[in-house]
Amino acid sequence: MHKKLRSLFKPFLSSLLLIVLISGLAFGHSDSALAARSGGRIGGGSFRAPSRTYTAPRSPSRAPTGGYYPGGGFGFPFLFPIFGIGGGAGGLFTILIGLAIANFLFQSFRRATSGEDLEGGYNSNPSISIARLQVGLLASARSLQTDLDRIAETANTRTPEGLSQVLQETTLSLLRHPEYWAYATGQTQQARLEAAETQFNRLALAERSKFTEETLTNVNSQGRLQQATPQGALVETDASEGPGEYIVATILVGAEGNLQLPAINSTADLRRALSQIGAIPSYKLMALEVLWAPQAAGDTLTSDQLLAEYPDLKLI
Repeated sequence: MHKKLRSLFKPFLSSLLLIVLISGLAFGHSDSALAARSGGRIGGGSFRAPSRTYTAPRSPSRAPTGGYYPGGGFGFPFLFPIFGIGGGAGGLFTILIGLAIANFLFQSFRRATSGEDLEGGYNSNPSISIARLQVGLLASARSLQTDLDRIAETANTRTPEGLSQVLQETTLSLLRHPEYWAYATGQTQQARLEAAETQFNRLALAERSKFTEETLTNVNSQGRLQQATPQGALVETDASEGPGEYIVATILVGAEGNLQLPAINSTADLRRALSQIGAIPSYKLMALEVLWAPQAAGDTLTSDQLLAEYPDLKLI
């Protein structure tokens, strides 16, 4: 009887044990994921149409008195060659005037379709470059985290000049520590001004969604120094690099004009991309987001989490 009961309960106990093991593994990975989700964020800017600079229209040149026909000006004798009446120099001059008028109409149509103003060459819907550059660094690059914390605490992110300074200091911090570079990726997209903000926000939200909490922020000089303890269990470790631990820094830029980052397959490519994106002048910089993870002290980002959250990164 006891043997029969044991034979009946044995499959049940085996299944229960298997469920317990799977649950333990799942919760273990969940705790690990929660342990590496703190993030920092610096940013600002807006996608507004560039200010219009007024250019006074050119005054039409006066026709010379006199001309090829008695009385001068643009009288009927000048128009006759168009219809085959007259000829000589007057007919050639009329052909040139006709070509000039045709070119004016063509240029006017081209400018109208591209959003340019006919008087000042103003473009109300210019082309905007949306660039994203990501660098995966060894966790021993703690000095970079300190630099980014300092920038977030002191930067003026309300003005284009302040954002340009943030961009330059961030790229300089990365350029000064090539020994920590492990992974990288870069991409550039083109969009018209009316669609650029949507595209920029989509990329920014995708990066921010990887954080459980933004533990240090400075966006448009608002929410400054909002440091908090991330929700979830942070792994308490020392500041030294653990096995397979990383830091990821993301630079997201919206700039007027045609910006093309190189394909990143080596450290030389990454150096060129950092130099290129850091050299964007303030008058072309429309929006900026600098994000990094982890930010909180004692937080870690393991190699498994790196590959899961940042699949576009390439080993360099």
